[in-house]
Amino acid sequence: MKTGIIGCGNMARAIVAGMLKKGFCKPGEVLAADAAPQAAQAFARDFGVRRAESNRALCAESDVLLLAVKPQVYEAVIEEIREACHEGQLIISIAPGKSLAWLAEKFQAPVGLVRAMPNTPAMVGEGLTAWCCGENVTEGQQKLAQKLLSSFGRAEAVPEHLMDAVVAVSGSSPAYAFIMVEAMADAAVAQGVPRQQAIAFAAQALLGSAKMVLETGRHPAELKDMVCSPGGTTIEAVRMLEKTGFRSSLMEAMDACWKKSRGM
Repeated sequence: MKTGIIGCGNMARAIVAGMLKKGFCKPGEVLAADAAPQAAQAFARDFGVRRAESNRALCAESDVLLLAVKPQVYEAVIEEIREACHEGQLIISIAPGKSLAWLAEKFQAPVGLVRAMPNTPAMVGEGLTAWCCGENVTEGQQKLAQKLLSSFGRAEAVPEHLMDAVVAVSGSSPAYAFIMVEAMADAAVAQGVPRQQAIAFAAQALLGSAKMVLETGRHPAELKDMVCSPGGTTIEAVRMLEKTGFRSSLMEAMDACWKKSRGM
């Protein structure tokens, strides 16, 4: 089975690294193409995969096609490859804002369409990808999509109307976490902790906290209360976070992200 990747940016790198590490495919079964020749060359070199001569050639040879280009060039890329698509082909789109109906209209071909929203923690095998599929996707293709998308983290099937919300809560949210780590580290540096140690403490705290949510099954509020001793240091910090609008800022940021995704 041949897997083709159009677009060789960071997300494509994360996905292919996971696919190869988990044995979803072998390097010789992967073809890559990018509008920037140097990006495609580096991608092929770093992963040992083949560089395709063109997007059309890649599409014609691929059983599974991953579109990992920017949303603004999707229409041009689809126009280029449409006639090279073939029946039974599985096409996975990771662009926000591009619905299954929009993709079907542009492709005008009997292909199986899957819309997915991964996030950058896929680079370390801890991604979370939400996905939904079009009406032409067979049961076998659904299993194939689940296996591919699970190779670099977790994959969850969701109704398409939730995909824009997923962008806000998962696709874009690593940026929120990185800002929080940086801010926590800056505060620790101001209090005398060496920079690298401060970053490690902050990042590990977020990692461990996230694992507690996922592995204990307890509500985040319950886990928060476990840390907040009466009259203690943590509840004082939480009081200040509430006073300065921490919770509201996150919710407003996610709402803005959701609206932006819906309008793309």
